[in-house]
Amino acid sequence: MRDLVTVILAAGAGTRMKSHTAKVLHKICGQPMLAYVMDAARKAGSGEIIAVLGHQAEQVKEAVKDVAFVLQEQQLGTGHAVMQARPLLEGKSGTVLVLYGDTPLITGDTLKQAYEVHLESKNQVTVITARVQDPTGYGRIVRDGDGRIRAIVEHKDATEEQRAIQEINSGMYFFEIPALLKALDRLNNANSQGEYYLTDTIEIILSDNGSAGAYLIGDSTEILGINDRIQLAEAERIMHDRIVQTHMKNGVTFILPETSVIAPQVEIGRDTVIYPGTILEGSTRIGEQCVIGPYSRIVDSTIGNDVHVMNSVILESEIRAKTKVGPFAYLRPGSKIGCNVKIGDFVEVKKSEIGDNTKVSHLTYIGDAQIGRNVNLGCGVVVVNYDGVKKHKTVVGDYAFVGCNVNLVSPVEVKEHAYIAAGSTITEEVPAYSLAIARSRQTIISDWVKRKGLDKK
Repeated sequence: MRDLVTVILAAGAGTRMKSHTAKVLHKICGQPMLAYVMDAARKAGSGEIIAVLGHQAEQVKEAVKDVAFVLQEQQLGTGHAVMQARPLLEGKSGTVLVLYGDTPLITGDTLKQAYEVHLESKNQVTVITARVQDPTGYGRIVRDGDGRIRAIVEHKDATEEQRAIQEINSGMYFFEIPALLKALDRLNNANSQGEYYLTDTIEIILSDNGSAGAYLIGDSTEILGINDRIQLAEAERIMHDRIVQTHMKNGVTFILPETSVIAPQVEIGRDTVIYPGTILEGSTRIGEQCVIGPYSRIVDSTIGNDVHVMNSVILESEIRAKTKVGPFAYLRPGSKIGCNVKIGDFVEVKKSEIGDNTKVSHLTYIGDAQIGRNVNLGCGVVVVNYDGVKKHKTVVGDYAFVGCNVNLVSPVEVKEHAYIAAGSTITEEVPAYSLAIARSRQTIISDWVKRKGLDKK
């Protein structure tokens, strides 16, 4: 195939969204809608993407990478928007794909198939079309006896016979670049809106004896545009169903799948079970035979095989095989958990490494620490890693035993096979195979309550 360039129209203000965020940056299943359009274009074979920006252009530039940007200072119609990309199209002889930044449900497979039809048919332009039950408001596709496009008639200009046509214009096109540039030269705004319409280029190409074809997609939801929060929610539902169904076809079980949120880049291994209320975001990778949830959130993390995560939050962390996390655990960014580890209820881990077979059963905070293999951290252990100015590191060696309610005041090291008695505050190194006790001796003062008059009658 020849070079394919994509122009994405993303200059609209999106006033019906009633938002300070650019419309094309509103997220669906955790990813901006513009990113879905870009992904689809790349999967179709596009090696270059040009985004036409207008409203909140700087905001979009900051959020989107690996794209060329052009600015449409005044929004004077779709044809005018494509005109802004003209300097980047001149001199090219391939094909240009025109898409919209607010139609995130279009798929790469559909675009690739449409592109193949466009090239095989040797069209100057191919329109992506769909059949809908209620075509009100859409431009109708009028075909000739050979099935080629004869005209695109807007609803307000259509006859009663034409309004009965259910095939509509999606607004997405493949143009041969020379044909498009030539048509743009003749495009005018002699209409009631005073705008330059890209659809008028079809008529111009046909008037020059050019060929115009259509590619009818099978799923009309792919062309749905988003203009308000209601349509955003509908698109989220459709995208969610696509993502979850793909995982289920690949061997993942979802309990009440409608209650989970799975980002498009997430990978899940076979025989894993996803319980209700689970949220998997970013580039998270889940291994095989895991049990995730209920009500857990995992972001940009890697989870090994046969891991159980219950009612917990895991952010930018790594968990190896056969580990159990939760309920109500919190793994903050930079945490690396080994194999067959227990991270129990109300345990918080931050930027720390925990070795294989270690148990951190409950009510413990581990921050900026390196915990060895086969270590036991009792209930209420706190790594005191912050001195008010800097964070410091604690190291606990293999096979160490740290009793309940111990404070490890960083920087400090507990050597391998050491024991620390419950209730101790450790500020100095604990040698290997030793027992550390760091607490005041208990004192009993008899009848103190009575002498103070504190006894209750």
